[in-house]
Amino acid sequence: MDQTTGLRLPTYADVEAAARRLDGIAHRTPVMTSRTADARTGARLFFKMESLQRTGAFKFRGAYNAIAALDADARARGVVAYSSGNHAQAIACAGTLLGAPTVIVMPTDAPAIKVAATRGYGAEVVLYDRFGEDREAIGRRLSAERGLALIPPFDHPDVIAGQGTATKELIEEVGPLDRIYACLGGGGLTSGACLAAEALSPGCAVWGVEPEAGDDIRRSLEAGRIVTIPVPQTIADGAQTTAAGAHTFPLLRAKAAGVTTVPDAALVETMRFFAERMKQVVEPTGCLGAAAAFAAGDLAGKRVGVIVSGGNVDLARFAALVSE
Repeated sequence: MDQTTGLRLPTYADVEAAARRLDGIAHRTPVMTSRTADARTGARLFFKMESLQRTGAFKFRGAYNAIAALDADARARGVVAYSSGNHAQAIACAGTLLGAPTVIVMPTDAPAIKVAATRGYGAEVVLYDRFGEDREAIGRRLSAERGLALIPPFDHPDVIAGQGTATKELIEEVGPLDRIYACLGGGGLTSGACLAAEALSPGCAVWGVEPEAGDDIRRSLEAGRIVTIPVPQTIADGAQTTAAGAHTFPLLRAKAAGVTTVPDAALVETMRFFAERMKQVVEPTGCLGAAAAFAAGDLAGKRVGVIVSGGNVDLARFAALVSE
């Protein structure tokens, strides 16, 4: 329980419960290594490839866990979510698996591949203008009008707990770590990573990584309160959030080692690294953690986990970026 807001915050016990729900459903994604990356940083890097998760991103974990935690009547009525793409696809897929109708509020400028995939998983898509409309207000309205359970992309205890299972698996596979880098949009993945690391690898420093243009959580931690910024202009579309959540902010403030940022140019360079050296297609947001590790400069001799969060990127867009 957060003493300031009175909200129930998830714990590691919730991460363990999520792992049980996800067992045999979510992919236990591979952990990859690269001698080139190790030589570049002087560290031993372990890449948790959530780009190879169901629906192409870690978001499936939290989405499935949140819908599975609903009672049967709520699942039958259905759920509504808002997302630029990865949470959208995850909710749509999880809803199909669990028999829950889904409605997804997506921005008109979301990558076409993500909109198509969301519809392909069976969801109804409601489009909005991210620069002129409030997706949360639209989600709340649809929830009230249709009796749907609202499952936001990060500000939800069961979503955070589900995301924490990625770090749980990583540490269980490779052992204790000195540092973990996770992409940071609204904070669900990094908050979950903090819960798992604290329980399984005490002393591990968890760092959230934002795009340089969208450093709302870094500003929030510095200010000691949630700071809201305009929609950031960045190629990391999964991190174009404007503020931390009421659940994620207190967790990050209490448990994260800190927040760092990287420019879009570094994301493009890291996309190219994954493609050339590791033969992996990773979306810009999914490169945030690795880009930060490559730029850190203080990792010599350390064991470092990197959550590679997603691989959903339009191929024409991917080719244009990596060929620049």
